[in-house]
Amino acid sequence: MLLLISMVILIVGVLVGVAFLTLLERKVLGYIQIRKGPNKVGFMGILQPFSDAIKLFTKEQTFPLMSNYLIYYFSPIFNLFLSLFLWMSMPFFSMFLSFDLSMLFFLAVSSLSVYTIMLAGWSSNSNYSLLGSLRSVAQTISYEVSLVIILLSFLFLIGSLNLVDFMYFQKYMWFIFLLFPLCMMWFISSLAETNRTPFDFAEGESELVSGFNVEYSSGGFALIFLAEYSSILFMSMLCVMLFMGGNLYSWMFFLKLVFFSFIWIWVRGTLPRFRYDKLMYLAWKSYLPVSLNYLLMFFGLKAYVFVNFI
Repeated sequence: MLLLISMVILIVGVLVGVAFLTLLERKVLGYIQIRKGPNKVGFMGILQPFSDAIKLFTKEQTFPLMSNYLIYYFSPIFNLFLSLFLWMSMPFFSMFLSFDLSMLFFLAVSSLSVYTIMLAGWSSNSNYSLLGSLRSVAQTISYEVSLVIILLSFLFLIGSLNLVDFMYFQKYMWFIFLLFPLCMMWFISSLAETNRTPFDFAEGESELVSGFNVEYSSGGFALIFLAEYSSILFMSMLCVMLFMGGNLYSWMFFLKLVFFSFIWIWVRGTLPRFRYDKLMYLAWKSYLPVSLNYLLMFFGLKAYVFVNFI
């Protein structure tokens, strides 16, 4: 029963966090562009996310005539479900589901979200959305490879697949000081994985008219939107756990999480969109060789320590 209550509290907390993350994004982007963000609904626009949600979910739902109706309808729902399901690997103060293979669970579930985007783009039977989903799938699969290999280096250092162990191993020194290049690569790969600027090719407005979600309106669009921001929050949490100490029992954990979410928005307000071929070259020709070399270096270090000191 406690487990069920913990799950509900976590998901409600994530959804409220997502609501205010959208407000933070609009405010920050506003100030970056020297204008004010939303400031009319409630005090300083604090109720804006809720009015947006009401507006989106009460709008009329349109269905493309030639779409594959069931797949088209359920893709956004599964997309949100998977991105919320990811949060089950987050450890709680009450231990929650902090199971021993939580990082493996993260990799398995995050790989599944590729299918929902692919089906969302294909089922709406529009060339723009199909192109957007193809780009997104190619990008996500490419960056998953480098993401996994970077993660392997971290996992090899702590010798465990449990997310909680990262907290214990960083008690005296954060991994960001030990593995700075890997941390930067992890962060940029996370940006690409969540389809955010400067890697937002799936919804390239200038060339693809909003990409894979072009045919979605009202509730369907809102669910895709929620899934994206939930993933951003989750990846921010993972960044904090992996290389910023990740002390769950401290309020600093949440400040770091907000800081990482802010960086996601800051990058969007600062950098222009990448070129698609450069994005692919970055994954396959830069990150993959570097992360593999790092992994081999850690193998060597561990073997050296094992032979000489044990």
